[in-house]
Amino acid sequence: MDAGSHSISSEKSRAAAPRPVLQEAVSRPYMPSLSSGSRNPSAKCYGDRFIPDRSAMDMDMAHYLLTEPKKDKENAGGVVASLSKEAYRRLLAEKLLNNRTRILAFRNKPPEPENVSFADAASSNLQAKPAKQRRHIPQSAERTLDAPELVDDYYLNLLDWGSNNVLSIALGDTVYLWDASSGSTSELVSVDEDSGPITSVSWAPDGRHIAVGLNSSDVQLWDTSSNRLLRTLKGVHEARVGSLAWNNSILTTGSMDGKIVNNDVRIRNHMVQTYEGHSQEVCGLKWSGSGQQLASGGNDNLLHIWDVSMASSMPSAGRNQWLHRLEDHTAAVKALAWCPFQSNLLASGGGGSDRCIKLWNTHTGACLNSVDTGSQVCALLWNKNERELLSSHGFTQNQLTLWKYPSMVKMAELTGHTSRVLFMAQSPDGCTVASAAADETLRFWNVFGAPEAPKPAAKASHTGMFNSFNHIR
Repeated sequence: MDAGSHSISSEKSRAAAPRPVLQEAVSRPYMPSLSSGSRNPSAKCYGDRFIPDRSAMDMDMAHYLLTEPKKDKENAGGVVASLSKEAYRRLLAEKLLNNRTRILAFRNKPPEPENVSFADAASSNLQAKPAKQRRHIPQSAERTLDAPELVDDYYLNLLDWGSNNVLSIALGDTVYLWDASSGSTSELVSVDEDSGPITSVSWAPDGRHIAVGLNSSDVQLWDTSSNRLLRTLKGVHEARVGSLAWNNSILTTGSMDGKIVNNDVRIRNHMVQTYEGHSQEVCGLKWSGSGQQLASGGNDNLLHIWDVSMASSMPSAGRNQWLHRLEDHTAAVKALAWCPFQSNLLASGGGGSDRCIKLWNTHTGACLNSVDTGSQVCALLWNKNERELLSSHGFTQNQLTLWKYPSMVKMAELTGHTSRVLFMAQSPDGCTVASAAADETLRFWNVFGAPEAPKPAAKASHTGMFNSFNHIR
């Protein structure tokens, strides 16, 4: 553009008439909103801001309404206007405003606020949630089997349920296997009178091998798939072996001589560690789910917590120092159960003169709760699917009691045994409990209900920006 044309355009802009006041504004060029994705100027844009629409405004009316109140204020302290002036003002307002009082006009009416409080919203959400139905707990046994010659001895452990769904029970001098899938029964081993009776049984984690403790202080290892004796552990104890516990390939044995021994069944010299802390028979042994801690209970009313980490700090003589020595029980401690959903929570039960279930934090040694059950506590089992604890008892009711954790409120009492319920074992799926009592019956209870169906795994999404980088090189 040359200089002449530039001068002409400047003169035209200076000579342009000023924008009229109080007249309807001409429509401006369309400028799309930054917050709107539409490029249509007629499209409605709803947001949290409302911009006046000049095309809907009367500027004359706006000017009058903005200045008229100010003049009234300024004249408030002066002489009262004459009647004719007041009449003129009313007439002017009527003709000019046409009985309208709005200054700004909006294209879209603001949305009405929702008068819903936070509490109302929360309560509506809670009401929308369906209430969880209380599980039905059958009060009678689902099945009852005869168990003749079951030894009525509180300090023994004669019942266990393996991971292959086969239950083992020691009756006198014989170990029997009951296949829960087929309902068939077979005899595994019968020992002579010099070795018997059998004082403990415990399945290895693989569900195929089983350890059998004898009254003669020996421990036998059997392969149940071939009914073959693999080896006999001799010289470990000086009295009967009433308690057994597996930790992978380590078989821990507890005896009437008060000693606890770790045996590595893979090697010839199987005795690898010894725990000494009980002065009387060890009748309860349980490894935690992580395999880091061992709980032992004895006829000396003591409960010990042993930690694997302390074994490396005191390797001399292969003997370990306990982590906690708990003396709260006033009778023998046989019933022990590690919580499946809280690794440092242990439940223990006391004998006839104690009758208490105690809950322990095994990291600190603190007793979290103690409940007087009113009768001898023989065995304890945690529900794997719910926060519940099951206990079996002796005189007077010989019942199984289901407790809600952590309140320890009774949920159900299962009766049917006519003598003390000495042993309990849990099926691999965690639903069924087998109980063996001094009345020489073996009963099966569907006390823990059906397990929850596993949720399907979420499919991996590949829509993200970095999903193609799945591995760190």
